[in-house]
Amino acid sequence: MKIVRFTSNGSAPRYGIQENDAVYAASGDPFSGLTKGEKVGATSDITRLAPVEPGKIVCIGLNYAAHVTENDASREIPDAPVMFMKPPSAVVNPGEPIAIANPDHRTDYEAELVVVIGKQARDVSEADALSYVLGYTGGNDVSDRVLQAKDGQWVRAKGFDTYCPLGPCIETEIDVTNTTVQSRLNGEQRQSQSTSNMLFNVPFLISFISKVMTLEPGDVIMTGTPEGVGPMKQGDTIEVEIGGVGVLSNPVTNRASA
Repeated sequence: MKIVRFTSNGSAPRYGIQENDAVYAASGDPFSGLTKGEKVGATSDITRLAPVEPGKIVCIGLNYAAHVTENDASREIPDAPVMFMKPPSAVVNPGEPIAIANPDHRTDYEAELVVVIGKQARDVSEADALSYVLGYTGGNDVSDRVLQAKDGQWVRAKGFDTYCPLGPCIETEIDVTNTTVQSRLNGEQRQSQSTSNMLFNVPFLISFISKVMTLEPGDVIMTGTPEGVGPMKQGDTIEVEIGGVGVLSNPVTNRASA
């Protein structure tokens, strides 16, 4: 099932269910259950919003071996997940601009599979981990490489407003052991890798993180990006495509001066 969050004809944000090219209104919420209602229209008739409003955005770095050294040849393959976080204020909707905060800095796209937590998860086992998942969406871990290198930790470099596009929907049924993660810059493919090549797979990550912090419904886990990351600039369009989920597309602009 594809769950969308959207507005239509000036309506308040609401949840819906997408079936092929049609969108149906839904009552309830994804975490307690959705009931399919009347047809709203085609997907082209709605304005998509980020499909979830996360309380926490937990991110995993260096989770594909070929990406570990592509920007820093001295990096070693990690023996445990590398965790950091983005603020919820970084989330931006599908179709809305990524506003580059420092246009003179290299600012990269990073396509990622994103896990959406469906129920509270604390100290869960790897064997049970997927039972805590609502579904999956796409994400772009936008990253200021100058600040990332300068700070030695990644929160500022990856935490600016609009540096976490999410969408286009939540898909509840995909095989995350072998799902394709792709990016396209101005229509040209830049990243394409299977989640089967993750160093730490989705069940392991959920279990690992839940032993550090309690995950709540609506929290998301960004599972890391494959090789092929690169810079964006004003005027570009970046697309993230997750197999079975769909395409998350965002134009790129520069942040307006204060």
